[in-house]
Amino acid sequence: MKPIVVTGAAGFIGRNVVAELNARGEEEILLVDELGKDEKWKNLVGLRYEDIVSPEEFLGLIEDGAFADARAVIHLGACSATTEKDADYLLRNNYQYTRVLCNWTQANEIRFVYASSAATYGDGARGYDDDDATTETLEPLNMYGYSKQMFDLWALKQGLFENIVGLKYFNVFGPYEDHKGDMRSVVAKSYEQIRATGMVKLFKSYKPEYEDGEQMRDFLYVKDAVDVTLHFAMQSAAAPGGLFNCGTGKARTWVDLAKGVFAAMELPPKIEFIEMPHALQGKYQYFTQANDAKLRQAGYTKAFTSLEEGIRQYVDGYLVPRAK
Repeated sequence: MKPIVVTGAAGFIGRNVVAELNARGEEEILLVDELGKDEKWKNLVGLRYEDIVSPEEFLGLIEDGAFADARAVIHLGACSATTEKDADYLLRNNYQYTRVLCNWTQANEIRFVYASSAATYGDGARGYDDDDATTETLEPLNMYGYSKQMFDLWALKQGLFENIVGLKYFNVFGPYEDHKGDMRSVVAKSYEQIRATGMVKLFKSYKPEYEDGEQMRDFLYVKDAVDVTLHFAMQSAAAPGGLFNCGTGKARTWVDLAKGVFAAMELPPKIEFIEMPHALQGKYQYFTQANDAKLRQAGYTKAFTSLEEGIRQYVDGYLVPRAK
């Protein structure tokens, strides 16, 4: 069986992708990740795979001709911190490394699916359509979003979306995001706040058209993100590609999310609104909602998990058992 390569494999979405591949009987998997000194290694426990190497080691291996027979490269490895200030670091990790992998897969006729981001849409002034014309006009609010946008634009200019796939993940939440620290989902943070204090703190609004806590996001349960990813990754290298939104197409408020966590914990809601940090006020997305028409046209037909059901599964199946 030809191997499947998953970069960022010990990360949040990556770990869940590998687990689902295992559930489908796939074990010939090469994991690519930098484990560092935190607790991310715990995400590997229970997974079945052939080997794990660092991103730099993987570059050396492919330069030596290894893995040229791979079925697919699912490239999820990146710095995903929207607050990261080191622009050169983001360029190396999120743009230049992705270009190297993409060129290698194209030379060896390997299916290439990579993580873009909804952060490329910036403040949403140009909407959330994933058509090529809109992609060229987007203005991300932070360097993370711009580093993702750079690769999207490069791939578009090279005509690579004929057979590679980019996925603009919206606000993903779910099991195995513990290592992300402050970049964990608000679902995870809310659960911890409720356990510790009995309440949830949400940012006040600084736009008159939005009430406090009524800022809206397209929240995506991680199992759906994984399913969309593998829908494309398990196709042949010659299959059609494209740049696609990966979101539910339904924006929900932060208050909806907080109430969902309280409901899953069988507690009455108690929400406090706090000042938004000054550094975020000009870089904050007040509304995100994926247009999923292009994704549906590409053959993805499954219904997305509702916010409330995703929260319930996450709380009951992962957060509560971990807290015990």
